[in-house]
Amino acid sequence: MTLTVFCVLLFAALLHASWNAIVKAGSDKLYSAISVSGSAALIALIMLPFSAQPTLASVPYLMASCALQVVYTVLVAKTYQISDMSQTYPLMRGTAPLLVALISVTLLGEHLSQLAWTGIGVICVAILAMAFNGHFRLQKGVWLALLNACFIAGYTLVDGNGVRVSGTALGYTLWTFFMNGACLLSWAMLARRHEATRYLVRHWKKGIPGGIGTMGSYGLALWAMTQAPLAVVAALRETSILFGALIAAIFLKERVTPLRVLAACGIAAGAILLRLA
Repeated sequence: MTLTVFCVLLFAALLHASWNAIVKAGSDKLYSAISVSGSAALIALIMLPFSAQPTLASVPYLMASCALQVVYTVLVAKTYQISDMSQTYPLMRGTAPLLVALISVTLLGEHLSQLAWTGIGVICVAILAMAFNGHFRLQKGVWLALLNACFIAGYTLVDGNGVRVSGTALGYTLWTFFMNGACLLSWAMLARRHEATRYLVRHWKKGIPGGIGTMGSYGLALWAMTQAPLAVVAALRETSILFGALIAAIFLKERVTPLRVLAACGIAAGAILLRLA
């Protein structure tokens, strides 16, 4: 991995933590997530005519990714309704690269070095510490975060392969966010038109930076997947965990216990070990 790709992924991690904080800070987490996705869809729609278009071979990947990411977005909102970002964000993001690594080995026939497995072990221990938080019990928010990690791993694997056959990382990214946002906005307008419209009109200014953040973060990660191994990109991207913990503590005023800080550092350390493997 070149220094350019490394720095790009760190910036993508910061963007990812930032848009998650925007959703968490919203008065209604679901409509806040829809606002972010809708803004990203609008930006994508404006940019699509000026971008190269992905190949037909990538269409099935786009459709599968859309289904997975719509569920992911709804689960993010639901998770933040009942749990602190400083707990569930690291859990979601830290578990996903572990799942990607396991699936890559068992189903795709990839080989992981001893250092890579060490990184996976560090992530597992840190995740358990984050989940139990000293109480040795799994709360509902923790279960939702773990469930969402499965969807994160799913769309990472799908998009990692889809962007490679698409011929254009930018075009694939734009179609991804246009489809995701269009689906979420359509559901909101059909199921909860008045409530959703009222929220979007009042808070659209917050949705725009969130849309830029989510599109920029994942777009940069997709580009990196065309330059470096998928498992490495997925792991390094999760340095967003540290940015998320800092944002939750400084801007959202959440109480971050020493154990959570230590666990977040452990997850990030495991991701870095996977990066070096």
